[in-house]
Formats: sequence, C-alpha cells, structure tokens
Amino acid sequence: MADFDDFCYPYHVHDYMLQEQESHRLQQSPTLPRNFRRGSTSEKQLDAKTLRRLAQNREAARKSRLRKKAYVQQLESSRIKLTQLEQDLQRARSQGFFLGGCAGTVGNISSGAAIFDMEYSRWLEDDQRHMSELRTGLNAHLSDSDLRIIVDSYISHYDEIFRLKVAAAKADVFHLITGMWTTPAERCFLWMGGFRPSDLIKMLISQLDPLTEQQVMGIYSLQHSSQQAEEALTQGLEQLQQSLIDTIAGGPVIDGMQQMAVALGKLANLEGFVRQADNLRQQTLHQLSRILTVRQAARCFLMIGEYYGRLRALSSLWASRPRESMMSEDHSCQTTTELQMVQPSQNHFSNF
Repeated sequence: MADFDDFCYPYHVHDYMLQEQESHRLQQSPTLPRNFRRGSTSEKQLDAKTLRRLAQNREAARKSRLRKKAYVQQLESSRIKLTQLEQDLQRARSQGFFLGGCAGTVGNISSGAAIFDMEYSRWLEDDQRHMSELRTGLNAHLSDSDLRIIVDSYISHYDEIFRLKVAAAKADVFHLITGMWTTPAERCFLWMGGFRPSDLIKMLISQLDPLTEQQVMGIYSLQHSSQQAEEALTQGLEQLQQSLIDTIAGGPVIDGMQQMAVALGKLANLEGFVRQADNLRQQTLHQLSRILTVRQAARCFLMIGEYYGRLRALSSLWASRPRESMMSEDHSCQTTTELQMVQPSQNHFSNF
C-alpha cells in the first residue's frame, strides 16, 4: 500500500498545485467591467478614426510631394525657357533685331510682352512639329479617324496661341497690335494684331480644289461674313482713333491730367478690339474645319503653316542680304530720285 501511495503521490500533488496557481491568478487579476464588450466597440471606433486620420495624413503628404515635384519641374522648365530667351536675345542683338525684327526696342519692351514673345517662340517650335505630323499623315494615307486626331490637335494648337494673346493684350496691347512679336514681312499683312480672315480664305480657295458646290457656298458665305465683321471692327477702331484725337488735341486744355485720364480710358478699348479680332480669326479656323473634309482640312492647315513659314523665311533673307546689294540699291534709288527731280526742271526750262 505504501508503494502504491509513493507511486501516485507526485501526480496528485502536481494537479493540486496547478489548481492552486490558477485560482491565485484569478484572485490577483482585476475584475472586468460588465460593459467590457460595449467598451471594445468604442475602442474599435476610435481605431477607425485613427486609421482614417492616418490615411488623410498620408494623402496630404502625397499631395504635398506631388505639388513640390510639380513646382520643381515648373522651375526647371522656366529656367530652360529663360535660357532659350537669352539665347534668342543674343542672336537678335547680333543681327540688329529684337524678337520681331525691330531695332532699338530692347529698352522699351515690357515684362508681359517679353513673356509673350518667349511663349510665342515655343509655340512656333510646336507648330513645326504639328506641321510635320500633318504632312506625314497625308503622305501615309492614314484613315479619316486617325487623321482627324491630328487635325483636332492642330486646331487646339491654334487655340493655345489665342489664349496666349488674351493674356498679352491685357499686359501690353500696343506690343500685340503693332506686331512687334512678328517678323517684318508678317507685319506687312497684319490686321489688329493678327491675320485678316477674309484674306486667308481668299488664299485657300484656289488651292483646295476639288470642292463640292455646298462647300464652295459655305466657304464664300464664311468669307462674306468675315469681311462684314472686319469692316465693322475697322470702323470701330477708326472711330476710337478719331475720339482719341479729339480728346488729346481738341478743345481748351484746362486740366491736362484729367484730359490724359480720359484718353487712357479710351485706349483701354484697344484690348477689346484685339480680342474681338482674335475671336473672329479663331471662329474662321473652326468653321473651315467643319466645312472641309478631314483631308481637305489637313491640307488647309498645312498650307497656312507653310505660308507663314515662308513669310518668316523671307524676313530672315531680307535681314541677312548682302550689304553691298543694299548700298547699290540705295544708290540706285537715290539716282532715280535725282533723275525724277531733274527731269521736271528740264521740262520746265524747255517751256521758255
């Protein structure tokens, strides 16, 4: 019996000790509240709020990084544009011209005009790329849907220059309306800071054959309406000029400052005329794209780009022509003028 007790005793002691330890642990542990489960729900809600706040912080940080990246890219782009503008200025000064072929205007150009000239230079570079896409699309005989994408992109390209001109007109309308941002050859055909729509249509009609009867009627109707709008704007500008003349020169000068204030108020109307003329130009281009087929529209815009490219090339050739020929031309002009002055005198004396 003793042997049996000695054999089983350790296991009884072990179970007893485990029970004692478990009861002691339960007595030492704090009593849980009855609403413990309800409290766990509120803790979960607080955790959800914290997670939402952390997500918002992460999103705000991500947006901040994107804004910083965009700002750095904008600074880098502005630095590149400024470098290109400085190079253009140096090249223009070496040729005796400034951003449009006019000498002596470096000190008079405003900051708004300089920014527009820089943006216009960039626009001209993009124009070459768009023209190359049009030319490639026509030569590759793309489908109408693919060619339509290129044509619409070129129209959007022209919409961009009209948006730039709106800002330029607000900053310096005189720089825009006098055409100092264009080449000398382009300025010969300038009308209110840009091309005359009716003249452009007249140039295109003879080169867009074959046209259907409906297309011919639509184009001539567009030309007629453009001419009417041009005449109305021209008459309005003439009335404004006459009003300025009357304000500045007419009547007794009682208060010079007040007189100049009235003249400045009238000059502000120039911006409205330039904006209306640009709207007419923009509407003309959009109407042409609607009247013509896709391939005709592609040829149309390609001809417009090539036409103004040739005008710019003509200005460059004129500026870089040999000085000897200029001197000989000046001498021949002077000799011709002298002959014209001498001949009437000889005729006059022959009458006696």
